[in-house]
Amino acid sequence: MRNVLAALRRLFHAVLLGLVGAGIVHIVVLLLVPEFSERDAWSRLSMASDLYRMNRLDAEAGGAPVVKSVDPLFYAAACRFDLEEGMVRIKAPGNVPFWSVSVYDRNGHNIYSFNDHTAADGKLDAVVLTPAQMIDVRKDLPEDLQGAIFVEAPIGEGIFVIRSFVPDDSWKPIVSRFLDQSSCELQDF
Repeated sequence: MRNVLAALRRLFHAVLLGLVGAGIVHIVVLLLVPEFSERDAWSRLSMASDLYRMNRLDAEAGGAPVVKSVDPLFYAAACRFDLEEGMVRIKAPGNVPFWSVSVYDRNGHNIYSFNDHTAADGKLDAVVLTPAQMIDVRKDLPEDLQGAIFVEAPIGEGIFVIRSFVPDDSWKPIVSRFLDQSSCELQDF
């Protein structure tokens, strides 16, 4: 009888250890899925266009959205960039009720965010650059960058996302024009 109980305890211990180990492996795999996914935002945007090209992320631009938005009151556009090629300037003409911007690294980690209240006159004009590029720009700031927002990002490749609020249907064409006319350009100063 003792041998049977001892064998059952060892079996129970082995099963419990196996379940705990399987649970740990399961959690680790779930946490690593975004790192190894081939259908992340970077991959979807790269299939849609080249670097330094703005892509509408909402269905209003026609066709299927590149990345689905959870909020129908916001339209969005994104641009992939590579800071190893130089700094990137993002601009959008006109005024909309509200815009916000996020800079992400290639893996989708948010590096920096700001909105229209950050800009001096509410206009979107930003430059994304590395710390080394920022040192060069500070030496002799070009006149046309005087009002720009500088985003110092210690990354190589990244994604710049512009979101704009659409309060009602009358604003749809204005917000669409704002995003469609936005630009993402490689700058060399």
